[in-house]
Amino acid sequence: MRFLLTDEQREFARTLDGMLGASGTPAVVRAWAAGEHKPGRALWARLAEAGVFGLAVPERHGGTGLLPVELAVSFTELGRHAVPGPLVETVAAAAFLERLGSDTVAGEWLPRIAAGEAVLSLCAGAGPYALDADAADAVLVVQGDTVCRTDTHGPVQTSLDPARRAARPLGGTVVARGSAVTAAAAHAIEVARLATAAQSLGLGRALLAATVSYVKQRTQFRVAIGSFQAVKHRLADTLIALEFAQPLVHAAALAVAAGAPSAGREVAAAKVAAGEAGHTAARTALQLHGALGYTEELDLSLWIRKARPLRDAWGTPADCRARVLTD
Repeated sequence: MRFLLTDEQREFARTLDGMLGASGTPAVVRAWAAGEHKPGRALWARLAEAGVFGLAVPERHGGTGLLPVELAVSFTELGRHAVPGPLVETVAAAAFLERLGSDTVAGEWLPRIAAGEAVLSLCAGAGPYALDADAADAVLVVQGDTVCRTDTHGPVQTSLDPARRAARPLGGTVVARGSAVTAAAAHAIEVARLATAAQSLGLGRALLAATVSYVKQRTQFRVAIGSFQAVKHRLADTLIALEFAQPLVHAAALAVAAGAPSAGREVAAAKVAAGEAGHTAARTALQLHGALGYTEELDLSLWIRKARPLRDAWGTPADCRARVLTD
């Protein structure tokens, strides 16, 4: 099994990094948090042009097929730049619709997802909340062996990350019932966990890079605080956590691509490692930035506040560890 990225995959990552770096994502995040979706939808369209959403859509519907490794590469960059919106939920919805086996429903939504024209949210379980239901064109709600589609929702709830806006879906029309729904939902959860793990990995790397830069500039007792042994150890621990998580994310992507029986277990392991590593990076950034780390006006806070919600999204660490141990 090859864990190294190909030249094409690395170039894809560099292209996304350059595009997002020039997109002013902090302003986009702040607008999204305020309920203003226009800048976010504009960035969404640019991501679609770059082929990000097509990575979860089969070729017959205008995509490139499910390419889990490239999907992980792209979501690492989305996490690195803290791009807002139901990105994970939309690609998970695409994976769900592709596996559902309904050409009518797939034909309605998948081409629009690939083209960046449709934003979907997907949720499952009793009493579910949908991420960014107010910005989505539709919400797919999976409960047991039934999936419903709705475009109405209750009041928007705030969270630790102000750009993650959740609301309870209301009403809806039954799209499908039966064992195909259950199987499609299981596949969609794998894809969602993989994409979320990659986001956490990218987020953690961005936080670490920002913190390293800061401790080289901040001085105490007339020397840079980055020269203190305790600071070095904290940064080294954060780097090691991220370095250990990265091959797990790539291995999980390869397992999903191969349709391996162990894919669910490997994705869960990657989700735990990357989520915890990203959360560790956020705590390190918060501590080593001192009082600045608590300042909402500082753009870094937009990254710090995403770490814990991403760690818990699509399966808490406890849920994912249980998956690894019981599979």
